[in-house]
Amino acid sequence: MSENIVVLVGANAEVLDASTAELLTLAGQLGRPVAVVAGEATEALVAELGRHGAAEVHLVSCPQLSDSLVLAKAALLADRAVDAHAKVILVASGLEGNEVAGLVAAKLSAGLITDAVTARFEAAELVADKVVWAGKYTVTAKVLTEMAVLTVKPNSCVPVIAEVEAEVRQARFDFEPGAPAARVVSAEPTAATKRPKLVEANVVVSGGRGTDGDFAPVEALADALGGAVGGSRAAVDAGYVPQTLQVGQTGKSVSPDLYVALGISGAIQHIAGMRTARRILAVNSDPEAPIHRLADLSVVGDLKTIVPAVVARLG
Repeated sequence: MSENIVVLVGANAEVLDASTAELLTLAGQLGRPVAVVAGEATEALVAELGRHGAAEVHLVSCPQLSDSLVLAKAALLADRAVDAHAKVILVASGLEGNEVAGLVAAKLSAGLITDAVTARFEAAELVADKVVWAGKYTVTAKVLTEMAVLTVKPNSCVPVIAEVEAEVRQARFDFEPGAPAARVVSAEPTAATKRPKLVEANVVVSGGRGTDGDFAPVEALADALGGAVGGSRAAVDAGYVPQTLQVGQTGKSVSPDLYVALGISGAIQHIAGMRTARRILAVNSDPEAPIHRLADLSVVGDLKTIVPAVVARLG
């Protein structure tokens, strides 16, 4: 009998996010996927989870989810993993995902691997590949404990949809993790946008200090390519873009099919967040900028002249 592989579903109760679809595909390769939804879910979402391989869907009601940071989510995920006798727990990589995974691993005394790009069983032990040292090396890690917790980088695999829709077993649970040590008293949602999420986008166009604060060319090229907008730490520190769009060691890590760096010098801290992109295009007026040595295609010139011309051709 296949081992149960628990997958934490993204927060949206109506639409399956790309990272969860990838996790379910990986879970199907490792064993029997069990999807855990923290909160409510529509029938359409449950059906979509089934089409992506979920054999079971656990819908967990937890009143403390909205005001207990990640503690309640981690506690309910650990509870469902124990109930399902899970061999592996999969969570989407990111600031919140890695924190949730760390808390779950500590609670269950499970081995933890973060930012994995592949995973497999070898002689009943979970083995995963991950990139380290700002993406310079790929290492293989092995979990030696009974249970494993894994966070997986977005865009690490191609989601697979079942040709025949299977019957999905649903179950509802109530969970109370106890009094939280900290409580959220207010929250401000990010502005709605039609662009894809930064960590899930197949194309990311980022701007740096070289934009001089004018991100219009960056946004125009991103929209023309159907991609997301990002920024370097220098652009964030200068107030050109919010911190939520920062790509790099202290921001978000992205692995798109195409990464376009506009006016970004290519400091190691920034490269750490985008080195795993499949193709890199750089536009920078400085021919000695480090980003040129990393890029698959480099253009030395003024982005304010080059980018509008490219957008016009794409239109």
